[in-house]
Amino acid sequence: MAMTIHVDIVSAEELIFSGLAEFVALPGEAGELGILPGHMPLMTRIKPGAVRVKAQNQAEEELVFVAGGLLEVQPGLVTVLADTAIRGKDLDEAKALEAKRLAEEALANQGSALEYAKAQSELASALAQIAAIQKLRKRAH
Repeated sequence: MAMTIHVDIVSAEELIFSGLAEFVALPGEAGELGILPGHMPLMTRIKPGAVRVKAQNQAEEELVFVAGGLLEVQPGLVTVLADTAIRGKDLDEAKALEAKRLAEEALANQGSALEYAKAQSELASALAQIAAIQKLRKRAH
């Protein structure tokens, strides 16, 4: 029997995932993070991207898109507090492509520094969502 760690992925709207997992991988601020049972305590920001969870007794990894947030690792518990989280199966490619187009338009319109930073953030989130959709599509083939 594989060692496990309890994982909770939570957004402001709902609990996305809660259960035992063999590992979790996610986009940390300084690069991709892999969390296995017994990982040392850690707290860090996460970037927009795909959180992969290998749930106990499941062959396929679960994929959850997060638009940033925080990761906390404690003995026996991993908590992902996401700004926004969407289950992989619920991702909408048309919406992601439209968000990308709108963010690119906002960047081209050179508003205030705050508007520019917001557009950059929205573009990064849309691109990460598109990448997560493509990752899911590759797994289906």
